Amino acid sequence: MSTSVILTKEEFLQHWLGHRTLTRKTIEKFPEQELFSYNIGGMRTFADLVMELLSIAEPGLRGIVQKREEPYNHSLGITTKEALLEKWDADTPLIIDWYNQIPEADFHEEYNLFGEYKFPIYSNLLYFVDNEIHHRAQGFVYLRALGIEPPFFWDRY
Repeated sequence: MSTSVILTKEEFLQHWLGHRTLTRKTIEKFPEQELFSYNIGGMRTFADLVMELLSIAEPGLRGIVQKREEPYNHSLGITTKEALLEKWDADTPLIIDWYNQIPEADFHEEYNLFGEYKFPIYSNLLYFVDNEIHHRAQGFVYLRALGIEPPFFWDRY
């Protein structure tokens, strides 16, 4: 059986970082108050959704690299837009570093993310990106409801 590669490890990382850039632009579009208070239909605020993303990506990668299954921890306690963006920016080089420490040969090994989600590492990596896209889309809905044009979904640079 032959193996074909759709994306290289580096191409996947660049794809993910492009999504992180777009999510950052989405955070920037929010007025401070609405970032932490506005919701629709009982969904969480965009700040809370972003804190979830921050609680998953870097800690998840760290767990994969260190082969530790620490429980998910969502309590970041961030209360300002500036602090949220600072944390987002501080995590990006950590994500790059942790990701680059994962041997490509390990991508098909199972890892129990946060001790709850036992899937191959590549599946966990896809989950990080999929979850970010999902929550950013919720942010786009919030921005439109607030009368604010979201960033173009394809503008990832």
